[in-house]
Amino acid sequence: MRSIKLLVFGLLAIILGSSQAFAQKKMGKKKKHQIIMQLTSNDVAVHKGLVKQLNNLKEGWGEKVAIEVVCHGPGIDFLNQEKTTFKDEIYKLKEQGIVFVVCENSLKERKVSKESILPNMDYVKMGIGEIVEKQEQGWVYIKAGF
Repeated sequence: MRSIKLLVFGLLAIILGSSQAFAQKKMGKKKKHQIIMQLTSNDVAVHKGLVKQLNNLKEGWGEKVAIEVVCHGPGIDFLNQEKTTFKDEIYKLKEQGIVFVVCENSLKERKVSKESILPNMDYVKMGIGEIVEKQEQGWVYIKAGF
């Protein structure tokens, strides 16, 4: 008798969970998208394309998307105060919740100080390591550029 009660309660939990998921989907409540983007290029055309893609994602999904851009290798020029031509765009995107991350290994290798990077950026020891960890957490990977 006890196992029949447990079976009934288990089936009810499954049915209620399924109907709740169906109702949320029907009302437009979707899972938040999580995107990790890799930028390794210092090409201004690539930077322009990245800014456009980021704006499109935020316009299309708004708060339903979390985006982190990892800049490493030559890609750190995108966030370098003296080299970037997208300072205003970067800060507008940050205001929308997009996170920009700089690889400390790339800074060291390229002999670039943190003071050369735009203020209020995030840092990680290894850019590629950050990308791997996000992918392990289920984030979608996109490489910026052509």
